[in-house]
Amino acid sequence: MTDLKAYYQKLYQQHGASHNAVQHVSKASQQVRFAIFNALINEHDSIIDLGCGLGDMLGYLREKGFKGRYLGCDFVPEFINFAKQAYSDDKRAEFIEFDIFKQQLPNDYDHILISGIFNNKMADNFAFLSHTLEMSFNACRRSVIFNALSDFVEFQDPELFYISPLTLFEHCKKQLTPYVLLKHDYVTKQGGFPYEFTMQLNKQAEPIAL
Repeated sequence: MTDLKAYYQKLYQQHGASHNAVQHVSKASQQVRFAIFNALINEHDSIIDLGCGLGDMLGYLREKGFKGRYLGCDFVPEFINFAKQAYSDDKRAEFIEFDIFKQQLPNDYDHILISGIFNNKMADNFAFLSHTLEMSFNACRRSVIFNALSDFVEFQDPELFYISPLTLFEHCKKQLTPYVLLKHDYVTKQGGFPYEFTMQLNKQAEPIAL
């Protein structure tokens, strides 16, 4: 994790406060991911943005009418310092430096949103992913929503981590909750290929309007 932190610190030094600093290909692709998350929450819910980067998701959600409490967590201090300044006028938002392996998440937020933190190759990606999901699911009041790179792709970057959405779906159903939503039908740019997926792990069944 130390090497990964240094990697993001270098990106921030090179690119400043842009989507490149948090390893998004474009601002548009970043917002596709935010839009999917936004569709799965309500405007007055409370959320934790785990791996919040520069706080871009908060800005997007506020523009779309989100009014709830927000807590942004990241292990890169430069990201947190920037976000605190950028959103200092938002009285319902807070940003903290956070280490997934050393700290516990608060348990008074409805949803925990996780975008992009599972993408980089590390020593044991599945252990990191499963630890993060278990910790997040135990802490949330309603759901965990996250995305990951799918192994149903035409090309794999050797520096990135890809996982079977089917394997992960089965793991979450058996180990965490029977109430799992899998979305693998979207693209992050027009004419692109669906190379990633989003999952929502719910504490209880979602109500269906009849």
